[in-house]
Amino acid sequence: MVSDRFQKALEKMMEYQPKGNPDVTSHTKLIEYYEELAPDLPNLIVEFPFGDIYSRTALDKKQQTLVTISGLTAFGTEPQLELHINTGFNVGLTKDQVVGAIIHLIPYVGYPKCLNALTLVKKVLAERDDVE
Repeated sequence: MVSDRFQKALEKMMEYQPKGNPDVTSHTKLIEYYEELAPDLPNLIVEFPFGDIYSRTALDKKQQTLVTISGLTAFGTEPQLELHINTGFNVGLTKDQVVGAIIHLIPYVGYPKCLNALTLVKKVLAERDDVE
């Protein structure tokens, strides 16, 4: 049985999902990938981030996603970064905004992490046809 909290968070998560391209990396795919291994992980992936964090209103969707991309670039967590680069494009960020945010990080997190992030941007763009 799905709780009200989970349902509300799931609805928020769906606002960040790709529209019309089921092959794009998404939170839904992430949940499906780990569901058999850890059946309670979907609740953790959905309820806290989307029910509590992404539901906050101080930042809009684009700002939230740029902050997330910046943090993941700084940490060098590339699989999650790829997901959130896709999420950024899903919520309307442009290629220039994503690339600009990553380049802005060079003096703070270093060239290797930023170049790795830019490589992921290229990969994501190659998989999508809806981003300019």
